[in-house]
Amino acid sequence: MSFGGFSDNKQPAPMADINVTPMVDVMLVLLVIFIITAPLFTHAIKLDLPSAQSAPAPTEPTTISLSINGEGTIFWNNDPLTQNELTAKLALASRQQPQPQLQLRADKGTRYEIIAQVMAAAQTNGLTKLGFVTDVPQSPQK
Repeated sequence: MSFGGFSDNKQPAPMADINVTPMVDVMLVLLVIFIITAPLFTHAIKLDLPSAQSAPAPTEPTTISLSINGEGTIFWNNDPLTQNELTAKLALASRQQPQPQLQLRADKGTRYEIIAQVMAAAQTNGLTKLGFVTDVPQSPQK
């Protein structure tokens, strides 16, 4: 804001007009610069890139859930089965490629003898990926 100007009164009054000419000049200069430099940004360099091939990603193994309740009943993905059926299914699963992962879930009250028999049957039939599934204890609420 500028103070001063010509008036009939002898008291100087503030000038209320904003001088936009310098701002317009700067904006026009910037516009010209951007118009000139914009085509330079779209210039592409032609390259002959090499091609590469990789092996296909390995497939994820399936997961078999073996559960044993407190009475010793064995469940294959929630379906009850006998010891003979378990042996047959383990033999069939061991021939799959990639070999499935066996997840063993056992009740707290299950006798260790039954768990050991299931683990021995899995090992005998050639299943090597065996994991134990447990519950995480809940922390007390605060």
